[in-house]
Amino acid sequence: MQTLRNAPDALEGRRLRGGIFEIDPGQIETTGRLDDRIQIEIESLKASIAKNGQRVPILVRPLDGDRYTLIYGRRRLEVCRELGLKVRAIVTEVEGDQALRDQLLENQERRDLSFVERALVAAALLEGDHLNEAERTNKGVAEVLNLTEAGVSQLLSVVRTVGENLVLAIGAAPGIGRPRWEELKKSMGAAGVERDQLVAVAVEAKTSQSGGMDETSDRAFLAVLAAAQQPGSAGSSAPRVDAAVQIPGVGAATVTTGRRGKQLKLDLKAEEKEFVSWLEGNAPLLITELHERWKRSED
Repeated sequence: MQTLRNAPDALEGRRLRGGIFEIDPGQIETTGRLDDRIQIEIESLKASIAKNGQRVPILVRPLDGDRYTLIYGRRRLEVCRELGLKVRAIVTEVEGDQALRDQLLENQERRDLSFVERALVAAALLEGDHLNEAERTNKGVAEVLNLTEAGVSQLLSVVRTVGENLVLAIGAAPGIGRPRWEELKKSMGAAGVERDQLVAVAVEAKTSQSGGMDETSDRAFLAVLAAAQQPGSAGSSAPRVDAAVQIPGVGAATVTTGRRGKQLKLDLKAEEKEFVSWLEGNAPLLITELHERWKRSED
């Protein structure tokens, strides 16, 4: 049970439903998981469970209609499915966003993570509660992932510009490396394309033709990149750029907004590079605080 004691849910004291349940694998959904590129190496685990039974439970979250979604334990679930056994599981009330982050953190131990999977892990570490507040910086994330701070900044920049929803719609894209993701990031920043339109492009590319998960994910990325780079593409609009504003003691800021009113880009030339690094690490929290202030002003 040491594995369970060390699991993020146990460490963070989240509310668990009492006991271990035996659940039919058919009741557990894995749709949308980036780790479901189902070349899962399970033969040795399969032999062990067939001989000794499933000793370590998986972790699931309840859905409606007596169904569950998997948080982690993908290999154990697949083995029980193949052996025709019920799977032993702990049921947690963890929220969906946190479940996604737990899945990603679990998967950092899996071999051959794609560039964008590493990017999502970095974002999960920085924005979630897996690290204490003092460690929740680019430097802290870099130490956990054995990267440089510059490498972490590259990963986070892609996720923030492309958007997590679009990344998840595309999938792991194992054949797509950093340069192509950087190209997509640049294209989206320049064109002001609506992300919802690109999500639809990704879904269409993955469902219109057959193929394995890796193939369809790579195809979705290429389709999204082509749509983002296409002049006059659906959902795009010419951005409006305001004149640079001088902020005493800080630097100069330029704000770019899309005509549809759902995109804003802040280009800050700061006087102190340390402030830029701090701002990058705290941007999600600051934006949340500003949004709350805006909501209060609307009341």
